[in-house]
Amino acid sequence: MDIILNIQNLSKTYESGGRTLTVLDDISFAIEAGSTMSIVGPSGSGKTTLLGLCAGLDRSSSGIVELNHIRLDNLNEDQRAQVRNQHVGFIFQNFQLLPTLTALENVMVPLELRGEKNIRPRALELLDKVGLADRGHHYPTQLSGGEQQRVSLARAFSNSPKILFADEPTGNLDAETSEKVVKLIFDLNREAGTTLVLVTHDLELASKTQRIIRIRGGSIVSDVKTLSENPKRADHGG
Repeated sequence: MDIILNIQNLSKTYESGGRTLTVLDDISFAIEAGSTMSIVGPSGSGKTTLLGLCAGLDRSSSGIVELNHIRLDNLNEDQRAQVRNQHVGFIFQNFQLLPTLTALENVMVPLELRGEKNIRPRALELLDKVGLADRGHHYPTQLSGGEQQRVSLARAFSNSPKILFADEPTGNLDAETSEKVVKLIFDLNREAGTTLVLVTHDLELASKTQRIIRIRGGSIVSDVKTLSENPKRADHGG
């Protein structure tokens, strides 16, 4: 059993007006490579903060984050950025596409950062997979919300990530568009054998993953396996 993400005794505190604010308190869990998991909880429960720490976007106050067997808590900002570029894909609620680049160029960015050659065909293939082969020359402002999220999905998979972090990926989309984007996320994820970690307040979406961790007040209150529609790994049990 290969553990892709190992979180041990993770805490995050902030100093605010002379008081110490605890956002996450002693969080521990491990995620198997190739599995799918959701982190759910009310607003302000710390789930987005947790996602940022897991992905190396931020540093914890204490505890261990090990991503693909690399200790992130010992690394500086540049080293963490390098790990993210090599191993991690992201999907955000507000898409985070670069407005001055076309859809195709946005998908090519992670590949360019890695110094890869002949990246245009790979980017075009991914746009085709998300149904936007004919929209590559459009800028983000010329695309609908659903199309922008599909571009960000193609971008997330462009560097063949080991793990994909999705923060409220359907938060800004209507129900019908959400359904299409969710299907794409799971289809692409299954095809690539990527590990998926979703942060969401949508329990129906969470139930599609194999495991749900609930957070309240910065602590884990439950961690359960689900009977998800992707039973590929369910036979491993607890």
